[in-house]
Amino acid sequence: MIRVAIRKAMGAFTLDATFESGNGVTALFGASGAGKTSVVNAIAGLLRPDTGRITVDYVTLFDSATRVCLAAEDRGIGYVFQEDRLFPHLTVRRNLGYGSRRPAAPGPQPTFDDVVDLLDLAPLLARLPHRLSGGEKQRVAIGRAVLSRPRLLLMDEPLANLDTARRGEILPFLEGLCRDLALPIVYVSHAIEEITRLADTLVVMDQGTVLASGGVPELTARLDLAPLIARSDAGTVLAGTIESQDRAYELTTVAFAGGRFIVPAVPGTVGTALRLRIQARDVAIATTAPADISTLNCLPGVVIALGRRHHAHREIQVDVGVPILARVTERSVIELGLEPGRRVTALIKSVAVERTDLTSS
Repeated sequence: MIRVAIRKAMGAFTLDATFESGNGVTALFGASGAGKTSVVNAIAGLLRPDTGRITVDYVTLFDSATRVCLAAEDRGIGYVFQEDRLFPHLTVRRNLGYGSRRPAAPGPQPTFDDVVDLLDLAPLLARLPHRLSGGEKQRVAIGRAVLSRPRLLLMDEPLANLDTARRGEILPFLEGLCRDLALPIVYVSHAIEEITRLADTLVVMDQGTVLASGGVPELTARLDLAPLIARSDAGTVLAGTIESQDRAYELTTVAFAGGRFIVPAVPGTVGTALRLRIQARDVAIATTAPADISTLNCLPGVVIALGRRHHAHREIQVDVGVPILARVTERSVIELGLEPGRRVTALIKSVAVERTDLTSS
C-alpha cells in the first residue's frame, strides 16, 4: 500500500497531492508541469515536502508531524529516470551487479538470472553502454533498479527519450516486468497508450493537484476527465477475458461486463485477461438497432451523460454494462435526441481496435 499526502511550495508552483494505491502499477498521469516528477522525487527522498506524510507498506518515509524523513538511501526504493544513467566504464553485467550492493527489502526478490531473462539482457552482458541502442540502455537501467532489491520501483517517463520504434520495442518488456514481478511500481507518463497497457491504478494530476485516482477503466470513462486524459484521443479502457478464438476468420471474442466484443485475432487461450482501448472517435451511435450491417460490435446501452460541446462535436457517456465514451457531432445529438436515459446502440468496428489497443492483464 502506497499512501501520499504532501504539500510543497516551489515558487509560483504548489504541489498539493493526495492519493493511495495498492500493489501493481500506479500511474501518475498528466501534462508536463502537472507535478508528477515532484511526487516521485518526494517518495524517493530527493525532494522534501513542507508538510504531509508518505508511507509504503506501512513504513513511514516522511512525516512532517513527527519529523520523520528517511534519507534516500535508506528508503529501499529503486528509481528509473528518463535518462539511462548507466556507468559508461562498466559492462552491462557490472552495471546490473552494482544495484545488488544494498540490503534487500523484505520478501522474495528476483535473482540476477530472473531479471536477465525477463528483460532479454543475456546477449548484452559483455557490452559497454556506448554499444547499446537507446532501448537496450533503458532495459539495462530498469534491470539495475530491480536488482537493487527495492520495496518500491519508481519510473519517471522511462520511454520519453525513445522514438516510436524503440518505445514499441521496450513496452512488451515493461508489461512482462509488471506482470511477473511482485513489485509495486509508480510509473510517470503523459502517454495514454503506456498507461492503458501497464497501469492498475491511475492518478490524474493537473497543476500540482490530484484530480482523481482509481481504476483505469473507471477513470478513462469519465466525461470530466476525458479532455485531460486523452485530449484528441479520448477513449475508454475495457477489461475482459478471451471467450473464444475464430481461427477461420482470425477474430477473437472477448467477454466483458457488458457482453462480448469481437476484435482482430490476438494470441491467448480461453480465460486470458485482456484490456481493450476503444477510442471515442471510433464509436457510432444509433437510436434503433441496425440490421444487415458490417459492424460486428453492436452494444445496446443507455446514455448516461453528455459532455461539453467542443467545436462541432462532444463526447457522450453510454452505459453498455460498463461506461464507454462516444464522440458525436452536435448535429447528431440534436437530430437523434440524445440525452440521459435515451436507449441507444453503440457501434464499434472490430478493425478499429488495433493490436496496440489490446493488452494482456
